[in-house]
Amino acid sequence: MTHPDGEPLEAELDYRFTLANERTFLAWMRTSLGLLAGGVAVHTLVQPFRAAGFRRALALSCIVLAVIVAIGAYGHWRRVGVAMRQGKPLPNTIMVPILSAGIAVVSVLAAVAVLLR
Repeated sequence: MTHPDGEPLEAELDYRFTLANERTFLAWMRTSLGLLAGGVAVHTLVQPFRAAGFRRALALSCIVLAVIVAIGAYGHWRRVGVAMRQGKPLPNTIMVPILSAGIAVVSVLAAVAVLLR
């Protein structure tokens, strides 16, 4: 259905769908907070590695990934909510490949730093 001006009407959703979308958002936010805590912990608690800059690179990669995940989670939550209300298919997310690649980069940095220690 559409408004007279051609805009699609937004239907009222079953609360379970809204809550499921919110739970997914909160899971992304927990992941982001974990990455942020990991970055701060690496910067604060890990002694400097023999190779200069590895500790900072590892901490910053965790923190930057945390910011990307937090912003992406909000955008995805909004897009899913709009799609559900308009009766459209749910949008895909680029967050899964970004998070996978980011964690792979963090893991490689950590492995190299440990090997060079």
